[in-house]
Amino acid sequence: NEKKKSKGNRSPCSPSRVLHIRQIPNGVTGAEVISLGLPFGKVTNLLMLRGKGQAFLEMASVDAAVSMVNYYTPSTPHLHNQPIYIQYSNYKELRIDNQHNQARSQAALQGVNAVQHGNLGITSALAAEGGVLPSHGSVLRIVVENVFYPITLDVLYQIFSKFGFVLKIVMFHKNNQFQALLQYADAMNAYYAKMNLDGHCIYNGCCTLRIDFSKLTNLTVKYNNDKSRDFTRIDLPFGDGQRPMETSLSTSFGKKPSLLPVPGALGPLTVTTSAAPGHMTIPGIPGNSVLLVSNLNPEAITPYGLFILFGVYGDVHRVKIMFKKRGIALVQMADAKQAQLAINSLNGQRLYGRVMHATLSKYQTIQLPREGQEDKGLTKDYSNSPLHRFKNPCSKNFQNIFPPSATLHLSNIPPSVTVDDLKNLFTSKGSTVKGFKFFQKDCKTALIQLGSVEEAVHALIELHNHDFGENQHLRVSFSKSSI
Repeated sequence: NEKKKSKGNRSPCSPSRVLHIRQIPNGVTGAEVISLGLPFGKVTNLLMLRGKGQAFLEMASVDAAVSMVNYYTPSTPHLHNQPIYIQYSNYKELRIDNQHNQARSQAALQGVNAVQHGNLGITSALAAEGGVLPSHGSVLRIVVENVFYPITLDVLYQIFSKFGFVLKIVMFHKNNQFQALLQYADAMNAYYAKMNLDGHCIYNGCCTLRIDFSKLTNLTVKYNNDKSRDFTRIDLPFGDGQRPMETSLSTSFGKKPSLLPVPGALGPLTVTTSAAPGHMTIPGIPGNSVLLVSNLNPEAITPYGLFILFGVYGDVHRVKIMFKKRGIALVQMADAKQAQLAINSLNGQRLYGRVMHATLSKYQTIQLPREGQEDKGLTKDYSNSPLHRFKNPCSKNFQNIFPPSATLHLSNIPPSVTVDDLKNLFTSKGSTVKGFKFFQKDCKTALIQLGSVEEAVHALIELHNHDFGENQHLRVSFSKSSI
């Protein structure tokens, strides 16, 4: 006895932000239905009619619902390998009675809305329904059929990065088919991408994607070139391949192809043609270089602290702590690759007693405050800072980028500084020193192991560039080793 109340006029053909979904297979959860709408905008309500194989999904706006219907009408979506059908509902708004049999659906909706479009939100939704997804890893196996236009690694990155953080891609030919393995940072990203992209065409009428979960749990990439790339390791050599920026297309292909539009606000992917006919220019790694960092401790965080911490993973150009919401900040990296690396390494780390969240911002750049505008020093420009670690393309820093760990690598230590001096220095900043050792052949470098990863993060912020006097400054980074 499902009950549903509505208000507003009923009109069977006019667009509505409430969508009627039919022929849903048994076993499909509310979280899976919600994920159909997530690429197009916020999902505001859900009603599951499990006995009838139907559901009503309410979007935040009519525009979002229209985008969703327009996207799925020519390419029928599938759930549990069965086609489902989406149309506008007669209802303009859903009101769900607090019934026991809707509790799971509402819990799933609340979980997604906790972090809209984020891994945490989708994972929370699944947890609310008892972890209903089949177990799988974060690696996808991609087969491209009917390859009429060449498929490049950057094209795959453009498409799949819309659904999460892509760590690695390896392309190859097997059984006369173009195939690729793609690893996400999170298994939920892989599930989300498979559900949205499987069966779709990269270009109109050709290059069809067939996507399955791989049995591999981790990809090994030795070279960054046109066949393989590890987006977390910018120091890898090219090997035998190259990294082409242009892919030649035969002029017999006619007009330029257009890439598959990814749903909703994610926007269509575009390929620009150069002046020379028959050439398609694929841009480099797309994406934003501005990060949105949230759940910060407003009592402890400073622009300089974020500059030093995020500077471990790239050159930070600007930092802005929100004037009215001091727990939120924007961090602008030198490029999108560095921004991605910072997200992969720092999202979910504890900083000053809170679990920090890092994701891409909707902003393309951080604006400096206008003259006379109240800012209280919360916006800083570090574009020309001498503390940038990656200005020199041959710097050894590229080979020493690791996620936060309890062990820190210290360098540029003056000969006059002893073990006790360094231990006392770290202890004075609130650290618990668990171990210390100088490198045997070089007393300018050492490892120090602290009480926790969070302690090490705080110590790096406090002591990187510490002045020992006579222009001797300590260099601090995270180490992959332990003592």
